Amino acid sequence: MNDLRQFATPRQAEYLAAVEQHGSALKAAKVLGVDSSTISHSIAGLKKRAAKMGYAPDHDMTRTVPDGYSVKGISTYYNAEGKAAGQWVKSSVDRERMEEIMREGFAAMAEDVPRQAPIPAPNLTHDNLANVYTFTDSHVGMLAWHKENLDANGDWDLNIAERVLSGCFEYMVDAAPSAKVGIVAQLGDFLHSDGMKAITPMSGHLLEQDGRFPKVVRVAIRILRKIVNHALTKHEKVVVLLAEGNHDLASSVWLRAMFQALYENEPRLEVIDSELPYYAYQHGDTMIAWHHGHLSKLHSLPMLFAAQFPKLWGDTTRRYVHTGHLHHNEEKEHSGMTVIQHSTLAARDAYASRGGWLSDRNCKVITYHDTLGEVARNTVRPEMVA
Repeated sequence: MNDLRQFATPRQAEYLAAVEQHGSALKAAKVLGVDSSTISHSIAGLKKRAAKMGYAPDHDMTRTVPDGYSVKGISTYYNAEGKAAGQWVKSSVDRERMEEIMREGFAAMAEDVPRQAPIPAPNLTHDNLANVYTFTDSHVGMLAWHKENLDANGDWDLNIAERVLSGCFEYMVDAAPSAKVGIVAQLGDFLHSDGMKAITPMSGHLLEQDGRFPKVVRVAIRILRKIVNHALTKHEKVVVLLAEGNHDLASSVWLRAMFQALYENEPRLEVIDSELPYYAYQHGDTMIAWHHGHLSKLHSLPMLFAAQFPKLWGDTTRRYVHTGHLHHNEEKEHSGMTVIQHSTLAARDAYASRGGWLSDRNCKVITYHDTLGEVARNTVRPEMVA
């Protein structure tokens, strides 16, 4: 069992040591004060994980693969005496484990992030109100040219993105009621690309990008910090949603990890921490939900949220789900939930222009009452902060 320890969690390693010391899972269980089936199931799970990585000596499998990979197939040939004489091991990327490693790396990176000092709370807010500041498909890092999209204000680059996104958000905050709760709802595709290559993460489509990815990351973080800090001056409680989009699958993970660490010392701020790209928040009798829009159709969202969040659905009487992805406005009441699709503040890139996709550029703050649902709405356009 010694070689199994390299694949074991600390708890599994403890079980292995106890079984070796006392001779059986039953005796080890009595010493550790657990059920023997707990130890047996834990060790069985460990053996399965080890086999997935190429280690199962009972079956002549001893050639392991690196962490982040899994064994795709093993071919063993034997000599005349029936002993293993050679072996071929085929491996492939274990995507689930790679995502685990990525998250572990982001969490470790976040430990070194300097913490934001607490910001003084506002003096007076309305306890029954929550403002939802929505901005989606911001595509920070995208490069757009007005001559390609036939819009006099159609340029988009890092400098313009920072000015427009920060300015529009500040405008929304200042124009909105003094609600107790402020929800910064960044609905995904905040970054145009998801890594060092300017391509979409799933389909590999080439993207027109302004600047190297590290520069894009710096600007993106700076924008979000400005936005969050401004919200903290307005609201007693600030909820931050950094949703997954189809352009920033990995970046949404490190953004959540970074902002949780960055505002660790700010008791008035909550980052919605969910790996499931469907998000929900309860404000009294009002349910407020979000999804970028890349995985589900608009008409499917009410039933999907009812199934994903049955208790929250049952505890509320007014329900709203916000989505983006398609870059234009659309709103429809369904049975039990209103679906609101938001436009973008970003200009059209060459791909959208050539495809003939047009949208009205704007962002909205919607104010929700804890029992009455939506009670106010303000719309902000890029030209208002130009």
